[in-house]
Amino acid sequence: MRQVVLDTETTGLEPAKGHRVIEIGLVEIVHRRRTGAHFHRYLNPDRDSDPGALQKHGLTTEFLSDKPRFSDVADPFLAFVEGAELIIHNAAFDLGFLDHELRQLGKEPLTGLCPKVTDTLAMARELHPGKRNTLDALCERYGVDNSRRTFHGALLDAELLGDVYLAMTRGQETLLVDSAPMSGEAARQTLHRSGKPLAVRYATLEEIDNHLQLLEKIDEASKGRCLWKRTAS
Repeated sequence: MRQVVLDTETTGLEPAKGHRVIEIGLVEIVHRRRTGAHFHRYLNPDRDSDPGALQKHGLTTEFLSDKPRFSDVADPFLAFVEGAELIIHNAAFDLGFLDHELRQLGKEPLTGLCPKVTDTLAMARELHPGKRNTLDALCERYGVDNSRRTFHGALLDAELLGDVYLAMTRGQETLLVDSAPMSGEAARQTLHRSGKPLAVRYATLEEIDNHLQLLEKIDEASKGRCLWKRTAS
């Protein structure tokens, strides 16, 4: 399964008022692992950023003046995302801007190229109702290091969002992801290497209680898909 985490920076909040995309960052995830493949471009919007937007991203008109325009990068951008599930925080915002840019070039919207769009903001609101669900808040909640994020930057934010998304969707399967399976014969040799009977140690009531509490957390994180919890009950 191929997924692409997407983030943009823009000159303002509304493409209908002439605001443009000035930075695109894409990060590839395959089978729940970041591959290292990415796409990153700064873009010349042929206009100034609003003061509020400039304060967030720090990309000045002078810095962007010699960068390519969206029309120059549209084809490699579309080639990178084609066929992938898009992972976006507040998807309506980024898709609104990108689809507007694509329409100016006579190209179809992203949903015509990508089979699925997952909005991590909607996911976070469902998992953590009533709490702050900004990218910074989610990084703190899931233990993702965002210390480099002094400004909003599309590539860095896509990398952080990728880590947050993997943490948000981590269920009991990740507890075994790094465990290499052992053959039956190797397991028997390991268990009986000493030649002595194996001692059976039963869990205490406190250990059982701790185990059940852990299953509750896994069940909440996996949205009710914890098979161990159902087995235990």
